[in-house]
Amino acid sequence: MQRQAWHDIAEAFLLPVLALTGALGLFGIFVSLGGHDPVEVWRLLFVGAFGDAFSWQNTLQRSAPLMLTALTVALPARAGLTVIGGEGALVLGGLACAGLPYVMPLPGGSTGTGMLLITAALAGGAWIALAGWLRQARGVNETISSLLLSYIAIALFKHFVEGPMRDPSSLNKPSTLPLPEALRIGTIGSYDVHWGLVWGAVLCVMAAIWLAYTTNGFATRIVGGNVRAAKLVGLPARRLIIMACVLGGAAAGLAGGIEVAAVHNSANASLIAGLGYAGILVSFVARHHPLAIIPVAILFGGFGAAGSMLQRRMGLPDASVQVLLGFAFVLILASESLRGRLLPFRFLPRRDAALPATPAPA
Repeated sequence: MQRQAWHDIAEAFLLPVLALTGALGLFGIFVSLGGHDPVEVWRLLFVGAFGDAFSWQNTLQRSAPLMLTALTVALPARAGLTVIGGEGALVLGGLACAGLPYVMPLPGGSTGTGMLLITAALAGGAWIALAGWLRQARGVNETISSLLLSYIAIALFKHFVEGPMRDPSSLNKPSTLPLPEALRIGTIGSYDVHWGLVWGAVLCVMAAIWLAYTTNGFATRIVGGNVRAAKLVGLPARRLIIMACVLGGAAAGLAGGIEVAAVHNSANASLIAGLGYAGILVSFVARHHPLAIIPVAILFGGFGAAGSMLQRRMGLPDASVQVLLGFAFVLILASESLRGRLLPFRFLPRRDAALPATPAPA
């Protein structure tokens, strides 16, 4: 059985690697049709992401929200739900973070910043919990409802940012009032990487520990494996599913709060950058495992950071990296059909060891 487990681990590693390799190959064909050298494009992708200290800092800063939005998909997925509404939870989290100073005065320092982030997490958790509740109470498909809720959240965000909460001094780009300096999240030492990266990595580790070593986490995985069997043994499936949605949504809301407090310093249209949708891809590549989300988020954060280099060096649009991510997403989904059939052998116990000895005839 241990050898079989190693076989499954090897297959779980090879499938995403082959899918990403195929996505890079298709992206090379795509850029070659536009008259560009695909080898040079591949080189610039990795140089722009990991070539020097500046590239690494840009990559890590972009990967921080991806870790959190990937948890929005991964945690409900372990409970058996496919939630893709992280973008809505992120923008509402950012709006709540920027809007809290409108409602009440906040103390400076870590206390005030903590209040902002908690508010952002609560907003995101409540939004995704709504999709989980609709599934449990009314049978509404959570994939569709969470996606539609994202559009509603973005509409609410634009209404408040461009209306009641708009800073009168923001002319061309409507924004909320900027956060005071004392409430902003700083960078780590002398690097251009904010503390949101640490938050993302720590929460991924905590999510992995929760799923693997706690009673609630184990019960959540049982519900995700077979909800009917979980109900038969007395597990509160409905409560566990909604709790997974709350925790996942809270991660996306926290990502929005961190983006406001560490990057943009106010809520504006820059927050609607597709980070919630990119988190879907990160989670699927990581097979919804919180620990695997960390390196995958760094890889895709690097691809996003390399987009500007492709634009400067080769004249490709900055959004061309989105084509690469699209190829990757399609191939990751298609690779699931190869699960259990990728490797030409499986580690099974020997027949003579598995069968009991036949007694000699009397």
